[in-house]
Amino acid sequence: MDTSHVSALNAKHAGLEARIRDEIARPAPDSYRLATLKKEKLRIKQELASAAT
Repeated sequence: MDTSHVSALNAKHAGLEARIRDEIARPAPDSYRLATLKKEKLRIKQELASAAT
C-alpha cells in the first residue's frame, strides 16, 4: 500500500478519535453515533494493520 494512502488512513483515524472524544464530552452522548464512530475507527485500524504486513 502506498504511503499517501496510509497517511490518509492515519488522518481519518485521528479525525474519528477527535469526533469520539467530542461526542463523549457532550452532556448527553448519542450511543448509536458513538458505536458507529468506534466501528469505523476499528475498520480503519484493521486496514492500517493489514497494510503494515
